[in-house]
Amino acid sequence: MDLATALRRASRRLEQAGVEAPRLTAEVLLAALLERPRAYLYAHPEESLPAGTLARYEAMVAERAAGKPVQYITGWQEFYGRRFLVTPDVLIPRPETEHLVEAALAVARDAADVADVGCGSGAIAVTLSLEIGRTVWATDVSLAALAVAARNALRHGARVELVACDLVSAFAPASLDLLVSNPPYVAEEEYASLPREVREYEPRLALLAGRDGLDVYRRLTGEARRVLRPGGWLVLELGWKALEPVRAMLKDGWDEHRVWPDLAGHPRVLAARRARKLP
Repeated sequence: MDLATALRRASRRLEQAGVEAPRLTAEVLLAALLERPRAYLYAHPEESLPAGTLARYEAMVAERAAGKPVQYITGWQEFYGRRFLVTPDVLIPRPETEHLVEAALAVARDAADVADVGCGSGAIAVTLSLEIGRTVWATDVSLAALAVAARNALRHGARVELVACDLVSAFAPASLDLLVSNPPYVAEEEYASLPREVREYEPRLALLAGRDGLDVYRRLTGEARRVLRPGGWLVLELGWKALEPVRAMLKDGWDEHRVWPDLAGHPRVLAARRARKLP
């Protein structure tokens, strides 16, 4: 079967399954399988697919039709211009999270001691390490997630030190200049309304944060008071409607707040500076 025919068949199957952008999805999967850019598919529509390759492609299409995210099928996701390995043990890095990196670089590019809390794939920690040219600590309670982060740090040659712990429990008081996190922030009652791809395939541990979605923010803002040095920065990705509740958690002992919106204009990142003169 040639590429053009395989793509037409895959597109029809994905469309029947209700997959968004079926043609684009079919192209992304085939390009990933062939390890070619999508433009190659248009330049060589007559190229024949060997039987074994076609069978693998049809299996990938079937997985996507069943709801499995493209990134878990191909095994990678691009973030901040770099390709990161992903598995179902970690959240798929979102483009919106790039705002978190941009905010951290804006407020604390010169930070000496940096930690990414709940690192997952390591996309944030690796990116910060490469952008600032320093070692970044990366924590997670999931050993499987840390294994993925280790592979990504090695892949990109980033200086990332991995720590298995709950939030920043392994860090000494006043030991960090910058603490960044994209924490779980989905409320329990919201979970059922998440897209199927998220609900059925991405790790619940990295999504759910109690009845109101604020449990991890409560714990992390308290821990940040302990581990940040005076003048250090806490930079958090925000869930829907989380800005004001999280800002209220950062009233005492913090002397500056900054907010970054996403492309839709919603508050996406909150940065708070630890008071430079503590009582």
